[in-house]
Amino acid sequence: QAISISKAINTQEAPVKEKHARRIILGTHHEKGAFTFWSYAIGLPLPSSAILSWKFCHVLHKVLRDGHPNVLQDCQRYRSNIRETGDLWGHLHDRYGQLVNIYTRLLLTKISFHVKHPEFPPGLEVSDEVLEKTAGTDVNNIFQLTVELFDYLDCELKLSESVFRQLNTSMAVSQMSAVQCRLAPLIQVIQDCSHLYHYAVKLMFKLHSCLPADTLQGHRDRFHEQFRSLKNFFKKASDMLYFKRLIQIPRLPESPPNFLRASALAEHVKPVVVIPEEAPEDEEPENLIEISTTSTTEPQITSDLFEQTFGPPNGVWDDRDAQIESLKKEVDTLRAEMEKIKLEAQRYITQLKAQVNSLEGEVEEQRKQKQKALVDNEQLRDELERLQRVKQDSDRSQRLCAEAEKKANATEIRYTKLKEKHSELINTHAELLRKNADTAKQLTVTQQSQEEVARVKEQLAFQVEQVKREAEMKVSSRSFSASTEPSPAWEKQDARREELEQAQRSLSHAKQAGVELSAQVDALHAEKEVLRRSVSEKECELLSTRGLVEEKELQLSQEADKATREIRELQGRLLEKSNQEQSLQQKLLEEQFGVLQQTVREAQGILRDAMAKLDDPLHLRCTSSPDYLLSRAQAALESTDALEKGHAQYVASMADAAGLVGALALFAHLTADTIVNGSATSHLAPTDHADRLTETCRDCGQRSLEYLDELKDRQRLGHAELGDVRRALRGVLQLAQELRPKSLDIKQEELGDMVEKEMASTSEAIEDAVRRIEEMMSQARNESSGVKLEVNERILNSCTDLMKAIRLLVTTSTNLQKEIVESGRGAATTQEFYAKNSRWTEGLISASKAVGWGATQLVDSADRVVLHTGKYEELIVCSHEIAASTAQLVAASKV
Repeated sequence: QAISISKAINTQEAPVKEKHARRIILGTHHEKGAFTFWSYAIGLPLPSSAILSWKFCHVLHKVLRDGHPNVLQDCQRYRSNIRETGDLWGHLHDRYGQLVNIYTRLLLTKISFHVKHPEFPPGLEVSDEVLEKTAGTDVNNIFQLTVELFDYLDCELKLSESVFRQLNTSMAVSQMSAVQCRLAPLIQVIQDCSHLYHYAVKLMFKLHSCLPADTLQGHRDRFHEQFRSLKNFFKKASDMLYFKRLIQIPRLPESPPNFLRASALAEHVKPVVVIPEEAPEDEEPENLIEISTTSTTEPQITSDLFEQTFGPPNGVWDDRDAQIESLKKEVDTLRAEMEKIKLEAQRYITQLKAQVNSLEGEVEEQRKQKQKALVDNEQLRDELERLQRVKQDSDRSQRLCAEAEKKANATEIRYTKLKEKHSELINTHAELLRKNADTAKQLTVTQQSQEEVARVKEQLAFQVEQVKREAEMKVSSRSFSASTEPSPAWEKQDARREELEQAQRSLSHAKQAGVELSAQVDALHAEKEVLRRSVSEKECELLSTRGLVEEKELQLSQEADKATREIRELQGRLLEKSNQEQSLQQKLLEEQFGVLQQTVREAQGILRDAMAKLDDPLHLRCTSSPDYLLSRAQAALESTDALEKGHAQYVASMADAAGLVGALALFAHLTADTIVNGSATSHLAPTDHADRLTETCRDCGQRSLEYLDELKDRQRLGHAELGDVRRALRGVLQLAQELRPKSLDIKQEELGDMVEKEMASTSEAIEDAVRRIEEMMSQARNESSGVKLEVNERILNSCTDLMKAIRLLVTTSTNLQKEIVESGRGAATTQEFYAKNSRWTEGLISASKAVGWGATQLVDSADRVVLHTGKYEELIVCSHEIAASTAQLVAASKV
């Protein structure tokens, strides 16, 4: 691969030979990655030649398309190198440099697209079913995927347009090697564009079936523009003789598909690119030393090669026949061994496939179990919500029962008041009855008195009549006898008259008493009538009150019975639901604990797999940077906070393990990533640091497994602590920090100041060296003479001339840097410009340090040589060191 890479990627303006590219691609399949390719590619002097960078991009494109699938991940790690190469040549006005800039953008877009969508291989060959599955049914995903395909196709078309813009596309021009060097990468562009066009058409029809036509007007306009560019590209390429023998370019329809008509999809024909089978190119001898000039020994070498190939010129073939027979036997033996190796490899492949199938089955089973656990969890949540609703209903029933009790109490209070009113009415009725009886007695006595008065009145009237009759009789008798006896009769008459008057007075008194008695009787009758009516009213009121009381008693009794039955029924239901809720709560706790245990087992498997990489010999070729390890360890350390929070939430409420499960998954992945990257970083670290880093990663994994074991035990779950895990992760962080390049510890804002300081210190070192040389010169003239003085003067004069040249170099370099900074910084400050171009700035710092150190060493060596305590070889070495430092300073200035 190294030889093929050096022959394929060179500064000759000729296309890359297919056999070299094929060997590089086969090498990626043999090692299952592009590790060897990149290990040589990053050492190529890409900034020195635009043609070298162009051919590097061409080979990388072919390796991405046809190499092993792991090549994509290897290229992802070197994205920054590709971008820097493109940016460098993009700033220069070089014809190949502009093409390199566009080509690197295409490669970066290609890598990003296939990393984001692993369903599409870098060769872009997928079936329509895979395309449909990748697009899915979500219109947002389809829309986004279509935009990304458009961007991809734009980059491909822009490269083709830039190449054709620089060329004269006549038939004869395409046969020149310089033109073919530019045209060769377009073969891969044609292959990519045919697939991208087909996928874009399929997705556009799918979008038009989901969204209105007005919404997709921008998509249609962009597709029509790309269709015209692609059709023009295919037409120009088809007319060129160079492409006719290498690739069969498809023809596109005259007009773009009509996406507004769904039936037009059936008329679409997928463009197919055909690469004809070409005759194998003549293999070149794999010589590590290339002979580019003719020497005097060329005829002899040619003769030796002829004799080795075709035999001696004397025609003796016996030895050759024997060698042929032995070679045939050796070939048969190798073929048998090869068949055996193939069978063994096939057996290994079968075993690995069986292991993969079993692991996929386990993964699928675990996925089903996880899905089932999630479904059960959802069902338990629904059941818990239903129980909560039942509990709410029970609470509402209890409130209704309490309200019924309050109503019953109010009714009982009203009943008590009615009873009191009833008793009061009964007492009033009894009092009225007693009054009625007294009145009746008084009336009877009055009637008897009235009857007696009437009887007395009648007797008196009868007596008065009798007295009147007697008086009349007496008067008549007296009148008759008066004539005879007048004196005694008048006396008797007067006596009778007095008696009569007394009787009349008694009669008048009796009449008056009768009138008074009659008035009393009338008053008693009226009072009796009033009392009778009052008694009637009270009796009616008493009857109504008694009926109301009986009705309320009946209603109260019914409500009390109903409330008692409802309370008893609700208490029974509440007890039943409480038991059911407890059982479901217990089941939920068990399910949540089961989900947690499954997650813990998965996490332990991930960590054990990561720890196995520490002792895996196949992992020795994997490398990583301390910066990436630092970011992974920091992320893992931060995930422990979320894990601790989730653990506390689960301990507080074991009915919800979602937070702990999510935190566990994140912690396991990040910790495993830290362990794997720690192992990869240790492969490039010094032995001491590598051993410490490996042991720290192993300790981190062991502490994490112990923590997960505590989570599996119900008794120890509440007391699980992350302190040991955090300490181990901090140890990994500390070691990663120690392994970082020291130059990275310098803040970017300090780089500008460091450049000024280093250049100033270099100038001071050179001035000091010149001063010391002058002192040594004067001392040598005083202490030496003759040949010795001449030799010393020549040495010191040479050193003086060299120091003057170095001083001029430093001054010129300083002025050049100021011009570069002033022309490139724009509105930014000098420090910001140096910080932005930190790599160039670090190169300047390193180069200026080396020049200053070399000047100091040269003066010390010259001093020792003049004093006869040193050797001339030291002066030679110092001179070479200064030359190398000068070249570094010049290279930094050129960059």
